[in-house]
Amino acid sequence: MNKPNTPQNQELTGALKEIKHYFIYAGVFSAAVNILMLVPVMYMLQVFNRVVSSGSLPTLAMLTLLMVALLTASGGFEWVRSMILISASNRIEVSLRQRVSDASFKRALLSGGTAASSQAYSDLSGLRQFLTGNGLFAFFDAPWFPIYVGVMFVFHPWFGVSAIIAGIIMVVLAYTNEKMTGKRMKDANSLFGQVNNQVTGSLRNAEVIAAMGMADNIRKRQERLSNKVLDLQSSSSKRAGLLTSLSKSFRMITQSLLLGLGALLALSGEISPGMMIAGSLLLGRALAPIDLLVGSWKGFSVARAQYDRLGQLLQAMPANPETMSLPPPEGNLAVEQVVVVPPGSQTVVVRGVSMELKAGEALGIVGPSASGKSCLARVLLGIWPAYSGKVRLDGADIAAWNRAELGPYLGYLPQDIELFDGTISENIARFGELNPDEIVAAAVLAGVHDMILHLPQGYDTVIGGAGGVLSGGQRQRIGLARAAYGRPKFLVLDEPNSNLDDQGEKELVEAIHRIKSQGSTVIVITHRTMVLSAVDKILVMKDGAAVSFGPRDQVLASLTGAPAAQKTA
Repeated sequence: MNKPNTPQNQELTGALKEIKHYFIYAGVFSAAVNILMLVPVMYMLQVFNRVVSSGSLPTLAMLTLLMVALLTASGGFEWVRSMILISASNRIEVSLRQRVSDASFKRALLSGGTAASSQAYSDLSGLRQFLTGNGLFAFFDAPWFPIYVGVMFVFHPWFGVSAIIAGIIMVVLAYTNEKMTGKRMKDANSLFGQVNNQVTGSLRNAEVIAAMGMADNIRKRQERLSNKVLDLQSSSSKRAGLLTSLSKSFRMITQSLLLGLGALLALSGEISPGMMIAGSLLLGRALAPIDLLVGSWKGFSVARAQYDRLGQLLQAMPANPETMSLPPPEGNLAVEQVVVVPPGSQTVVVRGVSMELKAGEALGIVGPSASGKSCLARVLLGIWPAYSGKVRLDGADIAAWNRAELGPYLGYLPQDIELFDGTISENIARFGELNPDEIVAAAVLAGVHDMILHLPQGYDTVIGGAGGVLSGGQRQRIGLARAAYGRPKFLVLDEPNSNLDDQGEKELVEAIHRIKSQGSTVIVITHRTMVLSAVDKILVMKDGAAVSFGPRDQVLASLTGAPAAQKTA
């Protein structure tokens, strides 16, 4: 993976370029705001030099009205600038949201869920908030420092020289702040992400932790990491706080000293008393953006880390290329010398598996644990890419299909049933448009319709991510209904009977027969033999290789040593 600030951030850079006109408009309004910030200084000069000396009340009234009007306009321009940056931040989030979502989903998919995290969403939201914060305003205001210094040179050369020296010292403080806090904040943010992942994992497995009394051990482990984050953040905040205090104190001291310098120059007759006070005000205005940069440097460090993480994610998970739409599949499956290496691993878990299934056929995959059955299933569905070889659905490489178009024609029941927050009907319908007829048809096909009707609110029963009011067997059967929703042409059922009793397994066999009867191709991964009565062919796997493949009775006979003709399973 490339280091930060390399071409990996091209997508982010491109997104920023698309909204560059917002920043141009913000810069224009910033120019107006900063020009009008000279109004109080000019007003003071005119009051001291004209009104006080002449005692003209009409002049004072006109100057005051003009000052109020111009500063009101300045406030309006600043509000418009804020609205522009808010619009820019919203647009960049909207433009990147789907891409970041797809990349996060793809990373979680390829990692088998181990890299599942909402960090990218938080980073994108953090960047949006940064674009509307005071730190960015300081970037627009800081370039006006030379203008203010130029006006101070007009008042007196010593004023201009003093402003330049003060500005250099403030920049040095900002640079020191970055050097003293940048790396610590980056490390703290990285560790904080690990803490979040651990907390999410422990909450997801709360039942296991509670059952085995692991809560204290898990909590201590998280606390050790949290303490490291706390130490890094505290150390960084203390240093940043010290430098921020120094910066503010220095600015106030410098303004006061400049006032004293102005008094000396006024006493010697080199400047007017109005210039003495105006010079102090100008210096404060010139140094304010730099002071703000020093105070908000922590925000800059966080935003830079968020930008780098997003860039790394988008680099590691490139966007899927556009593919031509293909005709709806019929369910003919061909596997050609498929070799599987899990993403991020170097170990081959499936070696050279080949087979063919016609539409409407059912295959049972059996074998000992860790023989590669579930890994093969992920490749058959296109979840993982094949290391070599091809999986073809109706002759087309499974990887060539548009996933959004292919998804409705696929059904998948994984070992770990994940249902989502929502109603049973929403879960069965895959959270698409609710079609009552299709939902009920899928439930009937899976043999779960009657069970759903006996739930408190039937199909409208609300369940959580862990299944809520459902038992393990009920969750599994709801998952089967979801897999069968929409009459998909190709289904993979991974250990669909692991949580079922004998009656439930008999109903599962009947459900597979019903699914086959509608022309769907079905693959069942199982350790139990009853469900094999519903399949047409069997694939036996061991150590990642296909030991045997063929008609069910023939393969079972070869495994048991009984003649095929005598086998009636």
